[in-house]
Amino acid sequence: MTQKVFLVVSLLVSQLITAQIGGKATYQFLNLVNSPRMAALGGKVVTNYDYDPTQALFNPASINPEMDNQLSLNYTNYIGDVNYGTATYAYLWDRRTQVLHGGVTYVNYGKFDGYDEAGNPTSSFSGGEVALSLGHARNIAFTNFHVGVNLKLISSTLENYSSFGGALDIGVMYVYEDWDLNITGVARNIGTQFTPYFEDYEPLPFELIFGISQTLQNVPIRWHFTLENMQQWNVAFSNPAREETDLEGNTKKENINFIDNAFQHMIVGIELFPESGFNIRLGYNFRRGQELLIVEKRAFAGLSAGFAIKLNKLRLSYSYSKYSTAASSSFFGLNIDLQ
Repeated sequence: MTQKVFLVVSLLVSQLITAQIGGKATYQFLNLVNSPRMAALGGKVVTNYDYDPTQALFNPASINPEMDNQLSLNYTNYIGDVNYGTATYAYLWDRRTQVLHGGVTYVNYGKFDGYDEAGNPTSSFSGGEVALSLGHARNIAFTNFHVGVNLKLISSTLENYSSFGGALDIGVMYVYEDWDLNITGVARNIGTQFTPYFEDYEPLPFELIFGISQTLQNVPIRWHFTLENMQQWNVAFSNPAREETDLEGNTKKENINFIDNAFQHMIVGIELFPESGFNIRLGYNFRRGQELLIVEKRAFAGLSAGFAIKLNKLRLSYSYSKYSTAASSSFFGLNIDLQ
């Protein structure tokens, strides 16, 4: 039975491994930053193995008994009039430390003015998307490996068009408690549209993510290192603002090499005082920093920062992410211990 399941998953991954990043897939909201903690650490972290149930939305292998009866609510004031949020909860349902995790992600795109082909105004319309997830993780007996799966149902409505789909997230995490070291890999958004918006079925934003994190000995710092979008190596592109023109009028594009692509897969973050009642978080997203860079102007694109305060059974979080000189986002979160 295990071999059959592995074969099915392998076939799904092989079909989706060519999925493109950026805007070439539907349900892109599945990859939105889902909490202030994740936003502050660079926008994509998959290695937290602790109380935070929001982490499981990106990596189901992180589901663990410490999440029992933890409720997390998160809200993001995104770019323009777009607002989105997440809600997650985990429950320990038997003595063998079996934890069930549930979550919801929603996006409200706001209202838009409608126009026909001739430019005449019509009625206004709105758009929104939602994903429901159910997750579970198991420890592989007598090892430090944990395997988890999320099942997701997805609904999307954009003007008069609607779509319904489903997806899987599969994660594997190695937790070495002696060194406080976590190593993980996640295959996200393995799925399909059940009903398309019109006639053509579109791919989902499949992604492979790898991460490692560790708390330093005798130093109150936990570092995080993430490799995103590893299903596609070539993610860097030449910046037109960096083109050079010689005396003969010939234009030379920016040269993109192996190192450029390697760095644009990287995200780094640190948490200061991770175990205390107050902690500070900092992160840098290399790809965001390069893609939104304004040449000869310091815009701090790719940088993010935040903090968390624990008050008895409440944990308040806030983070701020800089995208460019014209765009930034604030993230708000509340974790509630219901025990």
